[in-house]
Amino acid sequence: MIRLIGAGGKPGETPAELDTFWTVPNIITVVRFLGVPLFVMFIVQREYAAAVITLVLLGSTDWVDGYVARRFGQVSSVGKWLDPVADRTALIVIAVTFVVDGVAPAWLVWTIVIPDAILIINALILFHGPISLPVTNIGKIRTALLLVGSPLLLLQRVEGFDQPWLEITATTLLVLGCIGHLIAFYGYFTAAHRVYRLERSA
Repeated sequence: MIRLIGAGGKPGETPAELDTFWTVPNIITVVRFLGVPLFVMFIVQREYAAAVITLVLLGSTDWVDGYVARRFGQVSSVGKWLDPVADRTALIVIAVTFVVDGVAPAWLVWTIVIPDAILIINALILFHGPISLPVTNIGKIRTALLLVGSPLLLLQRVEGFDQPWLEITATTLLVLGCIGHLIAFYGYFTAAHRVYRLERSA
């Protein structure tokens, strides 16, 4: 998994940022985000096989947009905040949908939502608005674990896949993802305060 992080970029090279929304990676991010309401619709209609496929596509394109941005020099200032916002929003909606439908326990939502709410309130207090922080490796791993564990957990609802090992594997990945989420939360929280102190001392 570590080798996949940052894939597409050249070692030691920091790509220039494009000051435009209209890049292929950003379009992929938007399309991925539009897949979230599609996923919710499939859950409501009890079309679990289609919901699993949608989740798999959401998870794979989360890696694809970053790879394309680095590989083809399409890293943009918009993409640096759009991608994590889309990821975070998608994770929250997916977690809430899982809990409402009885796929996952309530702790999944609270572990994701509460730290995110604290980060938003923290940014509003310190900076009176959102702050753009570099996405950490633990944050990327956290997202990957949650996006892999989610479809595996949902797969049990598909006829012929109600296997105990699927629940154990999926639950393990989700627990690790939530632990990673808390670690990432601490990193982003402390990073925001470092930025604030630097701005105050400048």
